[in-house]
Amino acid sequence: MKYDKHDPFDFAARRHIGPRLSEIDQMLETVGARSLHALIDETLPPDIRQAEYIDFGPSLTERRALEKLRATANKNRLLVSLIGQGYHGTTMPPAIQRNIFENPAWYTAYSPYQPEISQGRLEALLNFQTMVCDLTGLDVANASLLDEATAAAEAMGMARRVAKSDKNAFFVDRDCLPQTIAVLKTRAAPLGWEVVVGDPFTDLDAGAVFGALFQYPGVNGAIHDFTGPIAALHAAGALGVVAADPLALTLLKPPGEMGADIAIGSMQRYGVPMGFGGPHAAYMATRDAHKRALPGRIVGVSVDARGNRSYRLALQTREQHIRREKATSNICTSQVLLAVIASMFAVYHGPAGLKAIALRVHRDAVRLAAGLERLGFTVEPKEFFDTITVQVGPFQGVILGSAVENGVNLRKVGDDRIGISVDQRTRPDIVQAVWRAFGGADLPYDEAYPETRLPEALERTSEYLTHPIFHMNRAESEMTRYMRRLADRDLALDRAMIPLGSCTMKLNATAEMLPISWPEFSEIHPFVPADQAEGYRELIDDLSQKLCAVTGYDAISMQPNSGAQGEYAGLLAIRAYHRSRGEGHRNVCLIPSSAHGTNPASAQMCGMSVVVVGADAQGNIDVEDFRKKAELHSEKLAACMITYPSTHGVFEARVRELCEIVHAHGGQVYLDGANLNAMVGLARPGDIGADVSHLNLHKTFCIPHGGGGPGMGPIGVKAHLIPFLPSDPRTGEEGAVSAAPFGSASILPISWSYCLMMGGRGLTQATRVAILNANYIAKRLEGAYPILYAGRNGRVAHECIVDVRPFQKSAGVTVEDIAKRLIDCGFHPPTMSWPVSGTLMIEPTESETKAEIDRFCDAMLAIREEIRAIEEGRIDKADNPLKNAPHTVQDLIGAWERPYSREAACFPTGSFRMDKYWPPVNRVDNAYGDRNLVCSCPPPEAYGEAAE
Repeated sequence: MKYDKHDPFDFAARRHIGPRLSEIDQMLETVGARSLHALIDETLPPDIRQAEYIDFGPSLTERRALEKLRATANKNRLLVSLIGQGYHGTTMPPAIQRNIFENPAWYTAYSPYQPEISQGRLEALLNFQTMVCDLTGLDVANASLLDEATAAAEAMGMARRVAKSDKNAFFVDRDCLPQTIAVLKTRAAPLGWEVVVGDPFTDLDAGAVFGALFQYPGVNGAIHDFTGPIAALHAAGALGVVAADPLALTLLKPPGEMGADIAIGSMQRYGVPMGFGGPHAAYMATRDAHKRALPGRIVGVSVDARGNRSYRLALQTREQHIRREKATSNICTSQVLLAVIASMFAVYHGPAGLKAIALRVHRDAVRLAAGLERLGFTVEPKEFFDTITVQVGPFQGVILGSAVENGVNLRKVGDDRIGISVDQRTRPDIVQAVWRAFGGADLPYDEAYPETRLPEALERTSEYLTHPIFHMNRAESEMTRYMRRLADRDLALDRAMIPLGSCTMKLNATAEMLPISWPEFSEIHPFVPADQAEGYRELIDDLSQKLCAVTGYDAISMQPNSGAQGEYAGLLAIRAYHRSRGEGHRNVCLIPSSAHGTNPASAQMCGMSVVVVGADAQGNIDVEDFRKKAELHSEKLAACMITYPSTHGVFEARVRELCEIVHAHGGQVYLDGANLNAMVGLARPGDIGADVSHLNLHKTFCIPHGGGGPGMGPIGVKAHLIPFLPSDPRTGEEGAVSAAPFGSASILPISWSYCLMMGGRGLTQATRVAILNANYIAKRLEGAYPILYAGRNGRVAHECIVDVRPFQKSAGVTVEDIAKRLIDCGFHPPTMSWPVSGTLMIEPTESETKAEIDRFCDAMLAIREEIRAIEEGRIDKADNPLKNAPHTVQDLIGAWERPYSREAACFPTGSFRMDKYWPPVNRVDNAYGDRNLVCSCPPPEAYGEAAE
């Protein structure tokens, strides 16, 4: 056997590695390598190889890992948190928890760039956008952002682009959430913008700013009408942004009716657990006039080739990773899974149900306030939704401590006040526990409805959620079937391989997913006292140590909650490092032409000037061009950004030399960790010469994509950059990049348990097999398709680029035609036209079995034969299976006048007969969707019109 027997390879690791040992032998024979170790020696440059195995100690079985997770979870103290500040107790309906949150059909899907196989998610996201538009009173919403604080920062950037004002200051309501203020300050500083914090009714100088952000209701409970300040902003050519609580908006006047240009907020309290800070879906809405400036993804309505209504991502050229250094944001993802849950929460409850929840929350807040007033305390404000602030003088510490003794966390406000936020989970015994903390042990809870304390002038009169989808029969049978129907329209990892180059789609083991539903992880407020989150601290510390061992870095920050956020945080650390040394003038960033589009976008957001470095004929970074530009910009060189292995899917042999060049000219090296799946256990970025990297835990370390989010992009740094890692957002001071100290902490148990079950040697074996699988595909396809780039000894890394550009000339077949034909075969297509236009980038990952890889290769080879038939004139050049792909079940009925059979259309090589995946729509018309932009749920009659 060619497998190296001295390497431990236990059962838990085998769960994550697709090929059996005997199949590894067969694949090695195909690629022409005598052993797995020999293949790696032929693939990686010897000077980057790490000398020793990663040593995490013995790997754990699934059972032992879950026992360890349970023991760790039990170290978290689960109290009732009425802290508020943007995070609230909520209840995810069990039907949604089981059928979406815990359903791999939803959480293992990829971003919906291929609309024909994403119709279920896209409909759910269209519901989300419709809900947001209705609640905010605005025209267009995006399909979610990362969290409320970063959404506010995106709104600030959007206001600067859209405003007619030429000022460089942005006003922020002092009642905004502290973490929002912190992230705004961080985002504004590199761009030279001033953040002015004050009272919007006394301190706002509308003529001195390009925009302003108001909190509604405020962090301490006040509810204000911002119509006047917004009108003043408009008169001065500035924009008004409102951060609004979506549950409060079921009772209160929407921002759009105040004249707001943009509304942002978090949908967390729509059924998504607090999870120690995330992940949660933020929302953003704006007026129709500003829709092309709206960051993030927008789901739109279009038609397919039959004229049937279909959904797609609209206006995709707006996406920042496409605009590169001209980007105004680096957003390239969203929180799809959480947005879907929030939208289903609204479908599940309907407008009447949401209003009932809001009224119950408000009434309990009124009861709570009335009881405290009876005890002699001063409660502010007089009118509120769910949050009150209580004057307690010198007794603040005593009362806060007493509240904890009664099982409740309250919020410290200044030195003499306490903040309390009531939520959906608040019950009579919780209200009474708060009264006891304030000395009111004998106060009875009155079930009678109290008079509301909402400001009468701001009570909502407009309707919302009027579309029939929010009024469907909410019997669980109908809800469950609706969620199942949507899931069946999509293709996720639970159905088939998703071979996306540079976007690793690998196994998300069930045993790793289970703990994130446990209350001890999911129901912890991110701002609880440290002694209540000791389990999280233990988990985060141990995972950080393991990631340092994997990468060769000295410290990790878990705060960035996406890969792009990690890029941004890493570059900010570099910027701060230079400034600390009196070299703040360093602002040039060298970025290869093949880099991820978010790289130049992130650099631009950090105030850096991007200098593009070319590639040589083999697709490697042109070292001489790199050296020349480093020398040219030596005095101002701040950083370079390198993706390794390269975006072209090869291990560049001169990567150490690139790092040395940058360091010689005073710069720092940012190594993009997107392709770390090809390095774990074999080479460490910190040893190669990199100073900082982000790690995509949603790729390499098994956190699922969730249809386009959640993600986690923590950064690892060398020791000299540790002082410049992101700061605690609770302080309200510059330095934070996300709303919560540890980003989307509730999904970190997935990566931790992955590391526990794999062990260091299992992780290394996974990397080897990922490289084997990619080379096996390259070898099987190389006779039919040109493999565009290869490294040492003709080997690729963990992905390969297949060049299909010649077929445009020989047969009129485009990369899109091949991609859509793969859908007929039951596969998600590989990455199209990136990093090289007109190519397919394929990454199989280590999770895929030989049988699935062979099925994919067989399908690709059969497609090549169809192309050959077109080239030889045996199939019509304009009317053929590729041009008409994908085919739906509708193609099995009715008249058939095409010059190929129905069987050839619908059951090509690679597809299953019994378990055939049928895309719900034929090819979607992208141009139609952009010409006729519709971004919210059309009325039911419109569906009939589209089909005519």
